[in-house]
Amino acid sequence: MADGKKAKKLLVLGTASDVGKSIMVTGLCKVLSRKYKVAPFKAQNMSLNSWITKDGKEIGIAQAIQAKAAGVEPTADMNPVLLKPKGDRTSQVIVLGEPYADKSAGNYYDSIEEMHGVLRGALERLESEYELIVMEGAGGAAEINLYDRDIVNVGTARITGAPIILVGDIESGGVFASLYGTKALLPKDVSQQIRGFVINKFRGDPAILEPGLRQLEELTGVPVLGVLPYYNLKIPSEDSMAIRKKKKGQEKKESINDVDIAVIRLPRISNFTDFEPLERIAHVRYVNLDEDLGKPDCVIIPGTKNTVSDLLDLRESGMDAQIRGLYGKVPIFGICGGYQMLGRTIHDSGVENGVEADYDGLGLLDTETAFGEYKKMTTQVRKEVVAGGPIFSHIKGQEVWGYEIHMGATKTSNTVFGNDGSIDGTGTVVGTYLHGLFENANVRRALMIYLTEKKGIEYLPEVVMTEEEAYEELAGVVESCLDMEKIYRIIEEQE
Repeated sequence: MADGKKAKKLLVLGTASDVGKSIMVTGLCKVLSRKYKVAPFKAQNMSLNSWITKDGKEIGIAQAIQAKAAGVEPTADMNPVLLKPKGDRTSQVIVLGEPYADKSAGNYYDSIEEMHGVLRGALERLESEYELIVMEGAGGAAEINLYDRDIVNVGTARITGAPIILVGDIESGGVFASLYGTKALLPKDVSQQIRGFVINKFRGDPAILEPGLRQLEELTGVPVLGVLPYYNLKIPSEDSMAIRKKKKGQEKKESINDVDIAVIRLPRISNFTDFEPLERIAHVRYVNLDEDLGKPDCVIIPGTKNTVSDLLDLRESGMDAQIRGLYGKVPIFGICGGYQMLGRTIHDSGVENGVEADYDGLGLLDTETAFGEYKKMTTQVRKEVVAGGPIFSHIKGQEVWGYEIHMGATKTSNTVFGNDGSIDGTGTVVGTYLHGLFENANVRRALMIYLTEKKGIEYLPEVVMTEEEAYEELAGVVESCLDMEKIYRIIEEQE
């Protein structure tokens, strides 16, 4: 910090993955930003969903959302290490927003001391600019087999000495045992840093939990700071646990418009948050390659961490034939890797699959893609809608926002958004490199108007909530359910 004072810190750990750490940190960032200049931080993130900062660095989407909630610009220091699983026990390692290497778990842990240095440097830079750093752990904190090489839970706790709030998920069952057991299994020095428990995703009357809460406090000497309700999030999901839950719950839910959108569940799917804005206004289902595609009103092929491998799997499963069978009947969108698959050919110099080869795409767009070097395009963009046709004609000339995260370059003569993307002669097959496309209200509206008119049903417009309104709503839940006075005391007690 500019005045020389040491930034205060707060560390949120979880008893397991998907217990609600990210959303709780988001809510805390919003609430606490009213008193402090706040930065989020996650030393190491393993996520299918990433975000591009203004200076072209790639970080986990959760830290970008948390920064926005805090009212600050996302930076690479907020998520210094990002692991993007590619399959075959290999992940692309992103360090300070830049591709570092593809590594197996064993090889990655061989470089863990180097990663410790990276996170220390990131923390030092954040400390020089912010008054409070709200930090997030990863997965379950008590992974006893990883203590000697952990940088994100035990590692962050020891490096910072920060007070810890431990979060448990009651929806998964056994929340009292998981909170008690996690505290008991953590190393003694880290366990002593736990200053409060939070129970998340509760459905019902919190008073029912009171006897258990008091016993947990007596057994551990740690106060329960509150019980958060099950909350219908309006903020993007973080990781693969979220998409697995989407896949489990395929029952048709009430939506604003009776429209069925099928998203192909590629084996190496990435940035599936692209489609969450559509879930608010249509029925979105994620279809595995071995499933019947059915009769959707629209098909979307998403991004992927390996276009060639997923294209080969698409062909082997027969899903490519199912998609082609819908050509001319329903709109077909391809985002990023999905866009590359929609074209005529893909040339891989060995970047994707290790050997130089040419592959036939689905042939629905007149494009050619080449993977020439191990280099990733990462940038935020604003583009003008230049395509016409039945979907985009009435928003032609308007602006859309998005971000690109891809390898390879695609040649086309029929663009959609400025110099990006491609569209076929019918105007119903669309490819683009723009992640976040459906965050644009004009694009969502254009697509839904087309789909409802084609289906012969009334188009019902959505009530659009701004990002700021979503953060305020979440902050209201956090403030009403957590003992914020205790949390402020926990923060202020730091030297």
